[in-house]
Amino acid sequence: MKIFWTNSIAGVIISVGVAMGLMGSYHKEADGKPTQWALKEDNAPSKAVFEANRWADSVFSKMTLEEKIGQVFMIATYSDRNETYYRHVDNLIKNHHIGGLIFFKGGPSRQAKLVNRYQALSKVPLMVGIDGEWGLGMRLDSIDDFPKQMTLGAIQDNQYIYKMGRMIGRQCQLAGIQVNFAPVADINSNPRNPVIGLRSFGEDRENVTAKAAAYMKGLQHQRVIATAKHFPGHGDTGTDSHFTLPVLSHSTDHLTQTDLYPFQKLIADSLTGIITGHLYVPVLDNRPHLASSLSEKIVTDLLKKQMGFQGLVFTDAMNMKGVTRGRTPVEANIKALVAGNDVLLYPESVIESVRRIKEGVSRGTIAMDVIDEKVRKILRAKYWTGLHLTKPIPVVALNASLQAPEVKALTRDLCEQAVTLVRNDNQLLPLSSLDTCSFASIAIGGGGINLFQQTLSKYAPFKHIVYADKPTTNQEIEGLVAQAANANVVMVSLHDTRRNFNRPFTITPATVELLNRLQQKAKVIVSIFATPYALKQLPATSAVVCAYENLPDLEVVAAEQIFGALPFKGKLPVSIENTYELGTGIITKPLNRLQIGYPEQVGMSAEVLNKIDTLVERSIQARIFPGCEVVVARKGRVVFQRSYGTLTYDNLTEKVTNETLYDVASVTKVAATLQAVMYLHEEGVLDLKQKAAHYLPELVGTNKAAITIEDLLLHRSGLVSFYPKLWERTKTGGGGLMTEYYSSIRDSVYSMQIAPKLFAKPALRDSVWKGIIQSPMRKEVNGKHSFVYSDLGILVLQKVVERITNQPLDEFLSQNFYEPLGMMTATYLPLGRFPESQIAPTENDFSYRNQLLRGTVHDQMAAVYGGVAGHAGLFSTAYDLAILMQMNLQKGHYGDRRYFQEKTLPFFSKMYDSAHHRGLGWDKAPTSGESNFVAATASSNSFGHSGFTGTMVWVDPKEELVFVMLSNRVHPNAENNEINRKRIRRRVHEIVYQAIIKDGK
Repeated sequence: MKIFWTNSIAGVIISVGVAMGLMGSYHKEADGKPTQWALKEDNAPSKAVFEANRWADSVFSKMTLEEKIGQVFMIATYSDRNETYYRHVDNLIKNHHIGGLIFFKGGPSRQAKLVNRYQALSKVPLMVGIDGEWGLGMRLDSIDDFPKQMTLGAIQDNQYIYKMGRMIGRQCQLAGIQVNFAPVADINSNPRNPVIGLRSFGEDRENVTAKAAAYMKGLQHQRVIATAKHFPGHGDTGTDSHFTLPVLSHSTDHLTQTDLYPFQKLIADSLTGIITGHLYVPVLDNRPHLASSLSEKIVTDLLKKQMGFQGLVFTDAMNMKGVTRGRTPVEANIKALVAGNDVLLYPESVIESVRRIKEGVSRGTIAMDVIDEKVRKILRAKYWTGLHLTKPIPVVALNASLQAPEVKALTRDLCEQAVTLVRNDNQLLPLSSLDTCSFASIAIGGGGINLFQQTLSKYAPFKHIVYADKPTTNQEIEGLVAQAANANVVMVSLHDTRRNFNRPFTITPATVELLNRLQQKAKVIVSIFATPYALKQLPATSAVVCAYENLPDLEVVAAEQIFGALPFKGKLPVSIENTYELGTGIITKPLNRLQIGYPEQVGMSAEVLNKIDTLVERSIQARIFPGCEVVVARKGRVVFQRSYGTLTYDNLTEKVTNETLYDVASVTKVAATLQAVMYLHEEGVLDLKQKAAHYLPELVGTNKAAITIEDLLLHRSGLVSFYPKLWERTKTGGGGLMTEYYSSIRDSVYSMQIAPKLFAKPALRDSVWKGIIQSPMRKEVNGKHSFVYSDLGILVLQKVVERITNQPLDEFLSQNFYEPLGMMTATYLPLGRFPESQIAPTENDFSYRNQLLRGTVHDQMAAVYGGVAGHAGLFSTAYDLAILMQMNLQKGHYGDRRYFQEKTLPFFSKMYDSAHHRGLGWDKAPTSGESNFVAATASSNSFGHSGFTGTMVWVDPKEELVFVMLSNRVHPNAENNEINRKRIRRRVHEIVYQAIIKDGK
């Protein structure tokens, strides 16, 4: 179809669909075939066409010749210069009437202020452009980059490319930009191309065309002019037109079938702009040293007449050596104009060029009709972009708007679709069995522990090695091999951190030798965060991941895909000589491990979730707790993980981090004992209707002989809540501790740690169990025991579990749950594995242990039980508990391993006692909505538990939601109950539900 901004006898012939806003829509075909583009077309005149012409004509009619000539100049400018420079630009606008600006290096707020300033000076609104192939971050600081086009070329669903184009278009609108000089429509058929490379969607013409169309449509749906470049095709050149004139030595047939193909398709689809490249194409115009951008045969005869392009034609930058060779800037500008270009981009010698063009018009060497036609087209383009309604850009909130959460979410989505697995010997990836592997990672060229390594550590324990430069010597190789010697799986990541990627990314011979040496002793997984063309240099290893560039989101995604949190989906958009074919890409299945993501990816609002910050910070200021951790996961993604405050009120340098361990108190009941009970129940070795005495013969003949396992889980066994005599009887009359039980020094006799500086005889643990057996029972009412929340009941369950498994509870849990799940911090007795500085302290206990408790359990009964108790004693980070709760949310499946049968979790977590909101072991949301820690909006099938120290886990299958909050509210005094009085956990939980966007995906 014909594109707009053209003259005819009747006035203007414009496609109404285009004039109304490029009504093309992206849609999936019903049969699942590749997506197609549709453009609503109506050739009848429209009100929009009439208004565009009326505005353009009204402006045009008042313009002098100099003002008209000025419209074809789009000068380069910057927002990181000084006032003298800005006044120079002022002069060009005010006195020489230039029509547009292309901004380069600078910052968004500074640029916006200058756009406002320059627009205010200009009689005709200025058309503002930017070279934003991978978004505004390509030119502006403080703005994150989208992936480059080569990375996007690996994506199989072009809907994501369209979304990116639309998002960049939205950013352009916010920043007062009307033209984005993108997409690159060049087919990168030359791997050694020094200037296109990663800027191209690849070497396949259909893939390049489809993705360029998606990008184009996204921009144009935001009323931003998209410009395909670099016509007639810069992909098969061996030199850079910035420095010389590249030669494209193809036949006419080859050009038509390859280089010109994307441009022809885009023109037919609705393309609004094209950039002509500075190339020498002798088959099209063999005049020596004549750039295609200066050739009327190429610009007018081929592009406009034969190919039917009627949108705006921009030159490539007129300061490039490929166009200025053998001629002055003024001569080049005039020749480009006469050749058929509508806008001269980045021209030099503007004032002299305007004067010379004016002379040419006067002498008749440049037709006035040519100038008028270009100016009218430019004015109609300005109208279409909304410049007739131009308003000052709101600068104050611009940065935040440009970096909106939706931008980050989309970037992550793009990266998740792009990363490509090109080699996978014996289906090594994704890694499923964590407990049988020992891991190391070596980052080469990354400089410091990078996001790739940090993300790897969320799935398994790693020894991380960083080599800032590329190894070059045998000594360096030996050192790296020695550091990774104990690992049977080694991740090697190669990072190209250069901003200028025009030179090839080289892998040193020493790096190749390192990979060969490592492969001899371990399974080596190479992840390359650089051009895919570098794959040719790699030796054979167990697996190879191509991540295309060193973008932070790609580092996170690649690590997640290696461990199966995400599937590999990408396919190589280029062929790698003698190594990999075009389209290579091994698709893997997800293993249902937690991913790291953004709220908007799962239908939540980051803005709302951020309200948690305010609530928590105020709680810290009110001394409700010194610090805490909060983790929110939805639909398998951790979308909120933050740490607040400090470990204590006294030492403000000890900050809470995501690696801080908390005493989770009664959360232990569901995160430890209940997991074991559910496991043994479905194994058929634990009958919930059976009496506990069946498993514990010592209960036979006692007042506890009739208690069933179900009674214990529902807290209706008749056991008292707790039994203070279990530790009170070890105290002296003056409040001290009996030396026959305790010592401040650990030795062979006093070997059981009760507190950081207090140790007891192990026999004390046995006396606790005897005390439980001898403890009083509550009276029955109408032949039944009523509900009383009892720690003793969970201790009895622990004993049952240990008797059946013939194994201590902590060992059983570690082997069957925590280690295979990748829960690297969940543990009893944390001081045996972690430094005290990593553990949040609880109470400064003056009633029993007479010291600050840090790294030993706060609960007194759990302490005298040796720190490993069914009701308390577990320590963990919030993230590790989120892993466990995610497994429970997924009905026992996680990491390609089934921990429970699918029916087990629903059976245990359904409501059994609505009056006391209890499932089997699990706490439930009260039907009344009244709770100190559960949001009123939590669904009826949600479940979880809270802990005395200020902790909470909650799972909501309806919303696919996991919530974890850990604090040490009992520090320094357990009598501080403000967390419950002010319902802080509930209020944080409610914010999480408020963040759910009801119509979200």
